[in-house]
Amino acid sequence: MLGVVTPCACRRVRVHTEPMDGVVTGRLGELVGRGGVCVLSGAGLSTESGIPDYRGPSGALRARLPMTIAEFRGSPEARQRYWARAHIGWRRIVAARPNAGHRAVAALQQAGVLRGIITQNVDGLHQAAGARDVVELHGALDRVVCLECGARSTREALDERLRAANPDRDWGEVGLSNPDGDAELVDEQIARFRLVGCE
Repeated sequence: MLGVVTPCACRRVRVHTEPMDGVVTGRLGELVGRGGVCVLSGAGLSTESGIPDYRGPSGALRARLPMTIAEFRGSPEARQRYWARAHIGWRRIVAARPNAGHRAVAALQQAGVLRGIITQNVDGLHQAAGARDVVELHGALDRVVCLECGARSTREALDERLRAANPDRDWGEVGLSNPDGDAELVDEQIARFRLVGCE
């Protein structure tokens, strides 16, 4: 799903990795206090909530790139691999809770100083913290669309159907996973996973 991002009065603020002193904090407070600020968030914001990032010290791009839509559409085996891994990884996503960063962004929006919130994250944590009208550049994991007929459902509904189709699967603890909920599984687990079709 594509969203239209209207221009906002974004100002470039240099991000410091070291602790900010009072002068920098004061200047940043003045800048944000004027309003018209646009927040652009990425995976680093959700790491405190237990969702890994792609590029940090434990970044998931170390193994491989995410699956492309062409690969997903073009191969039944790719779809089986995707949904087996996503089904297990969904547990980590759905269990995550907003952290102080998500709550701070929501509070700034409620105070009226934010003109927009744009996120690269697919976890829905901005909204769970109370933010509204969030532009999700990469979509969201809590909604599913059929690529054939366009039917939509919640991820919870799909999860129930996948659990019913795979009742004998004891997946155990979720191991390594990516920010998009893609969990690491061995080939044998993937081969035994049963897909469900569109309703």
